[in-house]
Amino acid sequence: MNTVTADNPSVTHDHDHGAHHAPKGWRRWLFATNHKDIGTMYLIFSFVMLLEGGVLALLVRTELFSPGLQFFRPELFNQFTTMHGLIMIFGAIMPAFVGFANWMIPLQIGASDMAFARMNNFSFWLLPVGATLFTVSFFVPGGAPAGGWTMYAPLSLQMGPGMDFVIFGVHILGASSIMGAINIIVTVLNMRTPNMNMMRMPLFCWTWLITAFLLIAVMPVLAAAVTMLLTDRHFDTHFFNAAGGGDPVLYQHIFWFFGHPEVYIMILPAFGIVSAIVPAFSRKPLFGYASMVYATAAIAILSFLVWAHHMFSTGMPVTSQLYFMYSTMLIAIPTGVKIFNWVATMWRGSLSFETPMLFAIGFIFVFTIGGFTGLIVAVAPIDIAVHDTYYIVAHFHYVLVAGSLFALFGGAYYWLPKWTGRMYSERWGKIHFWFTMISFNITFFPMHFLGLAGMPRRYADYAAQFTDFHQVATLGAFWFGFSQLILIAIVIRAAMGKGEPAAANPWEYAEGLEWTVPSPAPHHTFETPPPFK
Repeated sequence: MNTVTADNPSVTHDHDHGAHHAPKGWRRWLFATNHKDIGTMYLIFSFVMLLEGGVLALLVRTELFSPGLQFFRPELFNQFTTMHGLIMIFGAIMPAFVGFANWMIPLQIGASDMAFARMNNFSFWLLPVGATLFTVSFFVPGGAPAGGWTMYAPLSLQMGPGMDFVIFGVHILGASSIMGAINIIVTVLNMRTPNMNMMRMPLFCWTWLITAFLLIAVMPVLAAAVTMLLTDRHFDTHFFNAAGGGDPVLYQHIFWFFGHPEVYIMILPAFGIVSAIVPAFSRKPLFGYASMVYATAAIAILSFLVWAHHMFSTGMPVTSQLYFMYSTMLIAIPTGVKIFNWVATMWRGSLSFETPMLFAIGFIFVFTIGGFTGLIVAVAPIDIAVHDTYYIVAHFHYVLVAGSLFALFGGAYYWLPKWTGRMYSERWGKIHFWFTMISFNITFFPMHFLGLAGMPRRYADYAAQFTDFHQVATLGAFWFGFSQLILIAIVIRAAMGKGEPAAANPWEYAEGLEWTVPSPAPHHTFETPPPFK
């Protein structure tokens, strides 16, 4: 893919006077319409929610360190597991990727800002409202929901008012996602610099464009599901209440029609980040750009056709099981194309292993393991055997933590010099990577064995034969959690202006319009469209 480079001074002429336009004080953030400020707020919010969700996870692991009820009654334990999942998905991972989109997409396509700046502001400020509803649900009578992040009926019909708080929180966060998605689609389709056609865009823009269409397609489906839950709870509509003629399995169908594309909403932007990092540190163009675009689109389309592989244990007919089994396996093909292309990009490249590249390679390695375990549970008889066991917990954490989170960490290190104008400590970045990689595998790899041995998830107590693996996982979880304090320190240090000043393109081979502007990127960039050859 051809692009301009930082060696071309003609593309930076309109940035020198941009910094002094930045407003000051609290009004800058409350009324922010600049894509960089809003992106920064998204990233800060997502990290705060990551810490909140992480604390809940550590509380869960503390209880599971040894058999018997040690610290929490089972109801509170299940509230922790439920809200950990909801907060991590809707509060941490999704807003973090939207933060990256806000920061990087206008810079990568040569746009002056996002298409709808005020809607961008509104979509962010919905997030703290929804997150507050999530958190406050712990403090209402009956506590937070305790039925799992999927909020399956009929259990969710029996929860206290905390469930209503979460339903409204999901609505608000969903509205934020839809507005953000519309903004991204219009920005990418309408605001690219001249000569940048669709097949010359950075892959991060492509993955987010496709993700945005997924969001618009499936967030209303989730809204419908939780609205029906709400009316079942308070207006006796009996959509999902079998006693009134409803069908609890209907909720599962509606939820997973949202839920499986949601998995790809949380991983496709990660593919885009890794596709930016790997070529930069391989010093080679990305292998198979067009095939990466088509593979991303194929994954998005197939994600709508496989939802019921989450439901093999509901008693569906064998013919349905076969269809969902084979369609699920089909997704491995475009995903394998991506893995192949990243490895082919590195093949015989001039590799260097700075922290972003370490996280990208770690992503590829551990995401591949998660993909293989996904293929295993795609086989209906195996899935029925390990359904709702710790094998499933291990599988989706390998995909989402080692997938989404590792890519986010890699992207943060990759673009941090552009955001702050300062280089981070490579030594501490590598310590963060190795602590994170080792502790992650210590935490989640034993869970495969727990699941295969029959340990069900969401249980506060367990038989003594599971103790050793649970203790290993708990120690790994605390190591993993506290390792993230290193990242906080690194980011704060750079944001405070400490560290070596960063060049416009500190990575030398990194390509893209974002590397043609000074570091840190001025408050206003590309007031005239930059040349793109």
